[in-house]
Formats: sequence, C-alpha cells, structure tokens
Amino acid sequence: AYEDLEPYYALNESIVGTSGLLGDPTAPPRTNALLPPLPPGKLGRRWIEGFERLGWYWWVQEQAIISQDYRGRRACTNRGFCTLGCPDSSLSTPDVTYWPVALKHGAELRTRARVREITAHRDGRARGALYYDAEGELREARARVVAVCCNGVGTPRLLLMSASRHHPAGLANSSGLVGANFMAHVQSVVIGRFEEDVEAYKGARGAVVASRHFYETDPENDFVRGFIITAMRGNSPLNVALGGTPWGAGHHRALERGLAHEAAVWVCGEDPPEAHNRVGLDWENLDEAGLPGVRTHYRLAENSKRLGAAAIRRAREFLDACGATEIRDVGLSPVLGWHLMGTARMGRDSASSVVDANNRAHDVPNLFIVDGSSFPTGGAVNPTNTIQALALRAADYILRQRRSW
Repeated sequence: AYEDLEPYYALNESIVGTSGLLGDPTAPPRTNALLPPLPPGKLGRRWIEGFERLGWYWWVQEQAIISQDYRGRRACTNRGFCTLGCPDSSLSTPDVTYWPVALKHGAELRTRARVREITAHRDGRARGALYYDAEGELREARARVVAVCCNGVGTPRLLLMSASRHHPAGLANSSGLVGANFMAHVQSVVIGRFEEDVEAYKGARGAVVASRHFYETDPENDFVRGFIITAMRGNSPLNVALGGTPWGAGHHRALERGLAHEAAVWVCGEDPPEAHNRVGLDWENLDEAGLPGVRTHYRLAENSKRLGAAAIRRAREFLDACGATEIRDVGLSPVLGWHLMGTARMGRDSASSVVDANNRAHDVPNLFIVDGSSFPTGGAVNPTNTIQALALRAADYILRQRRSW
C-alpha cells in the first residue's frame, strides 16, 4: 500500500534533495518537506498561460535538482547542463547522493566489473557473483545476501544467464516470468517553435510544470488509463548544435532558431503488462567476454496506440494554446521507451510473480531484486522515485532479518 511506502518516498527525497511545491490536489498525502521550486523562467510562464487558457489542471513539476545549497552541494544555477553532467552537483545523481554516504560507511565499489552469473549453493540459495574485473580476470564475490539492481533489461539478462542445475530455467524463474511483461511506457515528444525568443535553453533541463488532467480513465475515451503532459525546456546549446543543426554558412542562424525558440512537451502514458512483451538472451551477439546480449520483443498494445495518439493530440493542442507557430512530433515508437519495467514482477503468488512484497525472490530466499523490473504495473510517471523508495524499504527488511542470513 502507498501508506507503507510513503515514509521511504520521504526518506529518499530528503537524501537526494527534491525541489517542488507541496499541496498538489492530485497527489496522495505526504509527510516530507521539499526544497523551493526551481524558477519557471520566461518559458515556464508561457506554459502556465497555456494551461490556464485551456482550463487544464497543472502543477509545478518536482525535480531531483536542488534549488538551494543542500548537504554540501551547490544550488542549481539554471544553466541547463543536466543531460551533459552537472558541474555543480546540483542534479541529484547517485554519485553525489547515495554513493558518498555508502562509501563513507564501508561499502566497496568495484568499477568496470562485468557480472557473468549469480552463483548458487547446493541448496539453491544465492552464494555470490562471478564477474570479470577490469583486466578481464574471472573473480567471485560471495555474500550472505545478494541484490540484483540492473533494471528491466539488465536484471532478466543476468538471471537468465545464471541458469544452473538448481535453477535450469534461470535463477528465480520457476514461474517462467523472468523477462516477461516488459513495459517501457507509452512516450512521445512534441516540439513547438515560437516566433518570440522564449529563452527555451535557460533553466534546468527537466520539466517546468506538468498536468495530470488526463491521467485517469475516462469512459468517453476509446482507451483505458491515461497520461501526463510535461512541459519542458528546450535543448542546451551543445545538444542543439550536435542534434541536426547543419554546419556551414547557416549554422549560427539555425542554432539560434533551435536554441531560443523551440521547446518540448513530453507525454507519458501507461502501457499494460503483456507476457509477449519480453526480454531474452541474444546468443548471436556476444560481448568480448563471450556473454550474450539482449533481445527485446515488444509491440504496442492497441490500447497503448490509442492512448498515445490521444496524448500527442492533447500536447499539440496545448502547444497551440501556448502560441507555438510550428508544431511537430516524433510519433510513437518502442525505442522511445527508456523506463524499463516489469520483467521480474512483484506479487504474492510464486506461480505468477518473481519477487514478494519485500523484493525478495520467491525461489531464492537470500536474493533481492530491487529495480524497475519488480513493477507489476508502470503507472504513467517517472519510476525512479519509486525504485529508490523500494530499495530503501528492502534494505530495512534485510537489516531487520540480518540474523536469518
């Protein structure tokens, strides 16, 4: 239940530093405090005017970017470097949030390690991991508890590679569901160009404001569930320069056209878990260590196609209301899905799921799978906060049960 997970949402947001504004009428109750929202800027005010003109609900978008100095990190300076690596550590990536704390308390980080398989004891319990180190030497790390956190593609790959006499179909795969029910969200980007300079490149790269006006199922629609509309910035100067801007005599003119006048609206909808959407091993494409690659099998459901088309139409309507003079979209394609979920799903029944409510594998009591692969459904929002909350909750469970391992 949400009430069970809410304290871990609050804890995660306090650790990473989250800017935003409490009081969202569509959000469930929460106990945490947020840093002040990032400034909307000229473009943000244009977005708000568009939502108001249409009469659609909107709210300030929460972001894992700090708006004021926080825990030794400097506040965001709104220069839009987010996708290139934040020079001020304002973007709350694990290397500036969780890893420093973990290393301080004794964690060891082995970089450039490529795991071949999770090994098992004779009784079927997890023993550790065989991995290739930076020099290509095969090594084993043993532990009383093993956690796999490779997300919706990497996790099933590793579990399937870990097939053994005790787990012939792959580790933790007695249900046959490791790799199945792959979800990636129904996503698209709609881009608007404004005659006026809206300073689209100024500010943090993520969303400014967002709307869940169309989030719930509407019986008037020809699809179920819904989507969010997220009004974002434009691209940074380097992204625009390298992202199709032609070189030559017209480069500066084309750069200015894309830099200050074009901004994006991202739409994200829920796609259902379907067993035929799955991740498997690709033995035809091996890496340098001889390990198989990944082959994904994914097609948009008819409901997802209709939902996605509606999301794009609404985003176009929104951009028109904001005053965009040119509007284009990138359509719908599975390659747009970068939220990788569902391939080691959570549930009570070991016959129809891979992990239990504590992210512990049904088949292997000392194996925990803690990432987006455990999601039984995906909702229509970014999954990272929930993944991190589940990780904190699983860590608490492991600690409470430490005498059992």
